[in-house]
Amino acid sequence: MEKVNIEEKLSLFNDYWNPRIVGELNGQHVKLAKLKGEFIWHKHDHEDELFYVLKGMLKMEFRDKIVEIKENEFLIVPKGIEHKPVAEEEVSLLLFEPASTVNTGNTINELTREDLERI
Repeated sequence: MEKVNIEEKLSLFNDYWNPRIVGELNGQHVKLAKLKGEFIWHKHDHEDELFYVLKGMLKMEFRDKIVEIKENEFLIVPKGIEHKPVAEEEVSLLLFEPASTVNTGNTINELTREDLERI
């Protein structure tokens, strides 16, 4: 049982769209990621996702609207909802989602990260 310093963990990496696991509880992963640019349209058929913006502003695009998530705000994307994260500037993010969640959901491509690093 150890406390986690989020700023310290974020300083360990600089790449984008590559989440790192920083904690685990009840079958859920707590992940940190840095984002910049546009991700891909995707959905998760069996998992909800929580996106908590630590730094910056994330736009979550849905087919019918765009939701802006600012620092110290979070958004839960329910399972089955198609979405595309967009970060015009660098965003630091905490994710909370089931351990089974693959970052690109139903789409497998060069951005897919199945074996995440633990930091």
